Amino acid sequence: MSEVPDNPVEDVYRFTVPAEVVNEVTGVEDGQVTVQGNFGPGRSWTEFNADGDANRVATIGPLEPGLYYYQYAVRPAPGAEAVAFRNPETDQEVTAQPNLSTLFVPGPGAEWLADVEGGGALATLEYGRGAEALVWTPPGYDPERAEPYPALYLLQDEGQSHREWTELGRLKQILDNLTLDGDAEPMVVVMADSDGLAVKHDLTRALLPAAEAAFHLSSEPADRAVAGIGRGAALALETLVAATGTFTKVGSFSGGLDHRISPGKARQINHRTDLIRVYGGNATDPAYDDVVALEARLADAGVEFQSDGSNPATGGTWETWRASLHDFAQRLFRPAGDGGPSEGHLPFTAREIPAPGTTPTPWVDGNGVVTFEAGPEFADASRVTVWGNFGPAGSWPRTPMTRQDDGSWRLSMRLEGGSYYYKFEVEGVDHKDRNNPTSVFSEPAWSTFTVAGDTLRGRYTAQVPADERGEVTVMNYISTAGEQERSAYVWTPPGYDADRAEPYPVFYLQHGGGQTWTDWLEVGHVDRILDNHHRQGTMVPMVVVMANGNGVDFPEEMTTRIAPAAEEQYNVSGDPGRRALAGLSMGSGHTLSTLWTHPGEFAYIGAMSAFGAPPAGTDVAAVNAGTELIRVYSGDRQDFTYVPTLNLIAAMEERGIEHEFAPIIAGPHGWDVWQLSLIDFLPRLFTS
Repeated sequence: MSEVPDNPVEDVYRFTVPAEVVNEVTGVEDGQVTVQGNFGPGRSWTEFNADGDANRVATIGPLEPGLYYYQYAVRPAPGAEAVAFRNPETDQEVTAQPNLSTLFVPGPGAEWLADVEGGGALATLEYGRGAEALVWTPPGYDPERAEPYPALYLLQDEGQSHREWTELGRLKQILDNLTLDGDAEPMVVVMADSDGLAVKHDLTRALLPAAEAAFHLSSEPADRAVAGIGRGAALALETLVAATGTFTKVGSFSGGLDHRISPGKARQINHRTDLIRVYGGNATDPAYDDVVALEARLADAGVEFQSDGSNPATGGTWETWRASLHDFAQRLFRPAGDGGPSEGHLPFTAREIPAPGTTPTPWVDGNGVVTFEAGPEFADASRVTVWGNFGPAGSWPRTPMTRQDDGSWRLSMRLEGGSYYYKFEVEGVDHKDRNNPTSVFSEPAWSTFTVAGDTLRGRYTAQVPADERGEVTVMNYISTAGEQERSAYVWTPPGYDADRAEPYPVFYLQHGGGQTWTDWLEVGHVDRILDNHHRQGTMVPMVVVMANGNGVDFPEEMTTRIAPAAEEQYNVSGDPGRRALAGLSMGSGHTLSTLWTHPGEFAYIGAMSAFGAPPAGTDVAAVNAGTELIRVYSGDRQDFTYVPTLNLIAAMEERGIEHEFAPIIAGPHGWDVWQLSLIDFLPRLFTS
C-alpha cells in the first residue's frame, strides 16, 4: 500500500505494511514493527511503532512540505537487533540504501524541490578504471553551442552514493527550478563517485578530462566549481590546497580540513580562487566542530572565504545540504551577490558540552538544541532511545541515542519553543532520566523541560518574572470516594486578595484518564500559561482549581465537594455566571456529564478531546439558557477521540444545543493539543 494522506488538508500520512509481508521479507513473525525515517525535529532520524494485526500501521503527521525518506524495521525482541526492510509494494528509490523509500510532500516552502516541466536531463559518464559519474545537463543543453558550459563537480560523503545527490538531494529539481527561473547560470553538474578518489590522479587527471571530452564543457578554471559533503567536502578543500586554481569556486557542506595552509599558499589560494563558501547545520550536525575548526583555520591562514552560517533548523541532514546546494549554485559563474550568511543563519561558534553526569539534564542551549544524557548505568545495553513528544504535532517517536566512549549515551536534537516530556527506553524497559529533577506524579518514568522559542506554546510555557507570577497552593477536601481526604492544586492570580469584596470568578479544570490532579501543572504547565495570559491582560483574573476526578461520580463530587471546598477556602464566586468547568479526555466526559445533569450551574464549558453525547433526558432549554459558552476542541484523526468528538458535535447539533466547535488542532491525544486548547479557551471566560 502506498503512503498517502488520511486527509490531504491535514497532511497526516498512514504507513502500512501487511503482516504477512513482514514475515515473508524478514522471517520474523511477531516482532515489533516500526517505521524509521527523517520525521524527527529538524528532519532527524527517528521511529514510530506500526501496530495492528493483518496490517502494521503507523500514522505520522502533519508532515511539512519537503522530501522524506524512510524504511520499515522489525525487532524480534526489545533487546534484539532490528531487521530493516522495504515494503516491496513501494518503489525502490535509493540505490545505495535499498531499504529506503522516499516520499515528497508538496506545498509552500518546497516549490524549489518540486518537479518542473522542461527540466534538464541526467546521463551516466564512465571514466578511469570503471568509475562512474552521474551528469545533469541544463534545460536546452546544446552540445554545439558556441560557448562551452561551466561545470560544477559534486562529491558525496563517506557511506553515500553519488546517485544520492538526485535520489535524496533532489539535485535535478533544484537545478531545474533555478535555471528555468533564471536564478542560476546554465551549467553542467557532474556527480562523481568520490569513494576512494584521489585529488591529483582521479579528480584532476581522470574525471575532468573525461567530463570535458564527453560534454560541451569549458576547460577554463574560471568555469569550474567543486563542492562536497563531509568527506567529499574535505576532498574539495584538499583540491583547493593541493591543486590550487584547478577549480576557482569551492563549497564545503558539513566538512573540515586537516591540511596546514602556509602564508604563501594562502596568498596563492586568494589569487587563484574566486569563491570559497562554508556551509553546515546546527550543533546536531556531527561535523559542526569540524566546520568551526575549518573557519578558524582559514581565517588564521588569511584565506578569504564566505560563511553561510549555521543552519539553525537542521543538522547533518539532506535538508541542510539541499539548502546549501540551492544557495551555492546561485553564486556560480555570474556576478557575485551578497557574500553574507543566508537569512536567519547563525555564526559557527565553539560549543562546550558539560562533562557526563556533572549537570542536570537535558542541556538546552540558546538556539534550542537539546542534549539528553543517559548515564553509564546503561553501558551494557544494546539500545537506548528517548521517547517523548518530539514528533510532528507533539507525537511520540522513539529516537535512538548514541553510546559514548565512557559508556554513557547521548542524543542532541533541535526543538522549537514549547514544553516537552520524555523518558528513556532501554531494551524495551522504561526508565526515568535520574539527572532531571522534574517529576510527574502519575507517570514516575516521565521527566519534563521547556524550550524557549517564538511559537504559541513556546511563548505561553515560558517563565514570567517571579514578581509577576501567580501562586500555586494545595487545597485539601473530603471526597465522596470513601470520605477520604483528597488534594487539588489551586492557582491564584498575582495580587490575589482573599478579602476582596467581589469574589473572583473560578475555573475548575480537570485531568484525563490515567492522570490525576497534578498533571495539568507538572506536564501541562498550566501555571505558566495562566501567568502569561494574566501578564498580557488577555484573560479575566480568576482562580483555577485542579482537583482529582478519579473513581467518583463526578457531577456529585464537583457540586457537593470540590466547589464547596473551593468557595470555603478561597475567595471565589458561587454564582453560576462566574464559574467555568473544562477538562481533557476523561475530564471532558466529567465536564459534559456535569453539564447534562446540572445545567446552568457552570456558565462556561470547555471539552478537549471530547466525548459524552447528551443523554435522552437532557433539558436542552436549561442548558442553552444557563450556559454562556460551550466550546469543544479536538486533535486531528490521530487523536483517538476524534470520531467521538465528531459524534458529540453531531448530537449537539441534532438536539439544538448551542455550542462552538474550535478548528481542529493538528496532533494526537496529547498535551500539545490540550495546551493549545487551553491557551485559546482562557480569554473567552467571564467576558459576557
